[in-house]
Amino acid sequence: MFVELGHFALILALAVALVQASIPLIGAQKGWRNWMAVAEPAASAQFLLLALSFAALTYAFVTSDFSLRLVVLNSHTAKPMLYKIAGTWGNHEGSMLLWVLILSAFGAAVAWFGRDLPAGLRARVLSVQAMIGAAFLGFIIFTSNPFLRVADPPFNGQGLNPLLQDPGLAFHPPFLYLGYVGLSMAYSFAVAALIEGRVDAAWARWVRPWTLAAWLFLTIGIALGSWWAYYELGWGGFWFWDPVENASFMPWLVATALLHSAIVVEKREVLKAWTILLAIIAFGFSLSGTFIVRSGVLTSVHAFATDPARGLYVLAIFAFFMGGALTLFAARAGAMEARGVFAPVSRESALLLNNILLAVAAFVVFVGTIWPLVAEMAFGRKLSVGAPFFNIAFPPFMIAIAILLPIGALLPWKRGQLGRVLYKLRGALALAIAFALLAYAVQTGRSNLGPIGLALGTWVLAGTATDLWQRTGRGAGIANRLKRFLRLPRADWGRGFAHGGLGIVIIGITGLLAWQIEDIRVAREGEPFIVGDYEITLDEVRKVQGPNYISTMATMTARRDGEVVAVLHPEKRVYPVEAMPTTEADIDNGIWRDLYLVIGDRQEGGGWAVRTYVKPFANWIWGGAILMALGGLLSLSDRRYRVAAGATRRRKRRIAANAAPAE
Repeated sequence: MFVELGHFALILALAVALVQASIPLIGAQKGWRNWMAVAEPAASAQFLLLALSFAALTYAFVTSDFSLRLVVLNSHTAKPMLYKIAGTWGNHEGSMLLWVLILSAFGAAVAWFGRDLPAGLRARVLSVQAMIGAAFLGFIIFTSNPFLRVADPPFNGQGLNPLLQDPGLAFHPPFLYLGYVGLSMAYSFAVAALIEGRVDAAWARWVRPWTLAAWLFLTIGIALGSWWAYYELGWGGFWFWDPVENASFMPWLVATALLHSAIVVEKREVLKAWTILLAIIAFGFSLSGTFIVRSGVLTSVHAFATDPARGLYVLAIFAFFMGGALTLFAARAGAMEARGVFAPVSRESALLLNNILLAVAAFVVFVGTIWPLVAEMAFGRKLSVGAPFFNIAFPPFMIAIAILLPIGALLPWKRGQLGRVLYKLRGALALAIAFALLAYAVQTGRSNLGPIGLALGTWVLAGTATDLWQRTGRGAGIANRLKRFLRLPRADWGRGFAHGGLGIVIIGITGLLAWQIEDIRVAREGEPFIVGDYEITLDEVRKVQGPNYISTMATMTARRDGEVVAVLHPEKRVYPVEAMPTTEADIDNGIWRDLYLVIGDRQEGGGWAVRTYVKPFANWIWGGAILMALGGLLSLSDRRYRVAAGATRRRKRRIAANAAPAE
């Protein structure tokens, strides 16, 4: 009964979304306040209905209700409870329901917390958001209904993909969806502003918190996915340039550009058209990711569906919302005239260059991701674009951004002097060069990647510290400046954490790629072997029965200078229900390096296939990502960057708007 109630709530949510998409928009165009007022209760009702629908589907998974086709295909009574719950979104239909639930949650948040928005803008934003919701609710109900029944329920289900039965993957998709769908708010604000014909500093202030929230969640989601790939797949890497990995990375790059561009609009009322365009493109990349995952046009270990009909539906949604927004953008170009001017050397110019580099980097990733499809359709050739292309084409843009970042942060608005800024950064530059020389002197027989990456990361970190210190003023004495330093606004600390986190990520990636040690061999029990500074011994291999799998588990001891460093237990699991093996690496984590061990198959001549990696600075990658996310959270908590901030300045304008007679 509860499951049927969830199905009915899903259909009713579509009806509410259609009302929310039309009535408030008409009211905003006509100036009818009673019609505009429909938006807020409709947004709340849509969210509550979808929450009920998702709760019903989750209940079906938790209770192993095998009368639902989706539960049969993606669950099993032997699964641990965490993965029964995660099975709700570990499939195409359930993940799409989570997608629209999050979409409605963002709309409801605007209805609940956006009371300081002008009534017309709020109504238009919620209407555009509801249009997106209606499109995807139609997609779910007509092509991907999660509540389809089976005529003869089986006694048990077929289980969940073993690769998804991991805590990292249990939480990775919800965070990614919060990021993907959060960018819909930037899109809705952009389209609403285009319909209204006004883009100003107040609009930039309103759109920034929503974009920042989406960027924060997307950062966490990408980091969780990278961490999972690192420890779960057993290949020792953190990024494969897989199409679905790229599908999450492209909107992150554009959202980063959008955050910086919105600052310029807010402070100087320039780059309006560019900011609107970035808001549209950011959500466009989110939709393209949905298409890639669910159409089957590109091969990926992450793909949910391979049904061409579903792909065509998503493609139609993409074409409608992107085509409509870009047409409206072209029609309203005259309303986005810039008011301010700035010199070539200024913070505006630095942020613009930052935007261009990020946008071009996203375009490069897009071309590499989509080119196999274009080549097959246009030339009839099957091509594969992999890591070698991306490793050559992408890093130059990131290097340029890393070099520019500390300089741009210290440049003043409107006009600046490059020499003065570089003088302030002399300490950061000296420190970066010193670390590069140290790394070059210590390493032997290696490439220049490590010293260069260490220099860039140090330059960003030291430059960020210099920026924060410069904000304490001059001539006030060290003690007073330290007090001011600790009392800097949260937004300043947030920016510092985000930029510093990027520097740490750069050090982590380049250190791992430049200095890692890899060893692949056949190891025999009791016979030690040397990898780098470590002596590794395969002590034993035994069978272990897990809750829903059978494991071949090794016990391996790592020693350094005769002292035991770690005892590790890498596994190779087989899930009988899914008839699928997985590799479970075991890792001795450290600040400076990871010792990474993988057990393979038994060899014919005796012994076991063993892979050993020593990975310097590996954890700096995810530590830096955590700092970046923390920076976003700190900025989001700053009152100046919340939607309610600045309400006093707009009170007169709002009162005048409220005084307009309703028709």
